[in-house]
Amino acid sequence: MLFLVAALLLLGAVLGTVAHAPLSVTLIAAAVIAVWLVVFAVRERHGRRRSTSAH
Repeated sequence: MLFLVAALLLLGAVLGTVAHAPLSVTLIAAAVIAVWLVVFAVRERHGRRRSTSAH
C-alpha cells in the first residue's frame, strides 16, 4: 500500500512538471522514455529466449 501511495505521489509530481514544461521538452522526454522501454523489452525478451533454450 505504501508503494502505491509513493507511486501516485511521484506520478503527480511528474505530471505537474510536464504541465509547466514546453511541449518540445515534453515530447523529447517522452521519446527518450519510449526508446528506453523498447530497449528494455527487447533485452528482456532476448534474455528469456536464451535462458529457456539452455534447459
